[in-house]
Amino acid sequence: MAQSGADTVALVELYTSKKCAGCARAEHWLSTLRTLERVLPVLLHIDERDYGGEPQAHWPRRLTLLQRLALVHKPQVLVQGLEFAAWGTPAFDAALAEINARPAQAQIRLEIVSMGNGGIEAQAAATVLRAGETEAAALYLAAYAARPGGALVLEWQGPFAVFSGMQVHRTLPFPPGTAPNNSGVLGFVQDRRSAEVLQALRLPAC
Repeated sequence: MAQSGADTVALVELYTSKKCAGCARAEHWLSTLRTLERVLPVLLHIDERDYGGEPQAHWPRRLTLLQRLALVHKPQVLVQGLEFAAWGTPAFDAALAEINARPAQAQIRLEIVSMGNGGIEAQAAATVLRAGETEAAALYLAAYAARPGGALVLEWQGPFAVFSGMQVHRTLPFPPGTAPNNSGVLGFVQDRRSAEVLQALRLPAC
């Protein structure tokens, strides 16, 4: 089991495809964030070949708008749920420092119930620590595969409404080819009005 702490963790999402210009450079940049404390780098591809399996005619997952844009456009970086075009610059470093300096605005608890070759059965709970903000908050979850570039995610599941005593029990699918002992669960709480991520948490399987 894992529970978020008193500081805010920065969630950095990179949406890419091998067919988009600049994505390889962006993935290399994302890999440099893995050693930073209180930073959670997440990689989301839209080309199924990037998951290590054979292309499938009917890929059984939903694509977000940003994932679709990455197929034909350019790498898309989100910091705390908001697009951040100045990744790889001093402005990004300053943004991380500002996020990490904030007291936690939400609390997340993650627990792995069981594991199989196809995914992780997980339980999660969340609480918003800002007064009067619970109704606007939502929890999102995903299983991930640990990769050199970051935590590779198939898709985010949610939104799950955050309220007092809430608990979510879900089976989260792995990206194809994931070894269960090289995986885990991710969760984040987002303010649905502003799209700002309030807190993020990772729970490795091993």
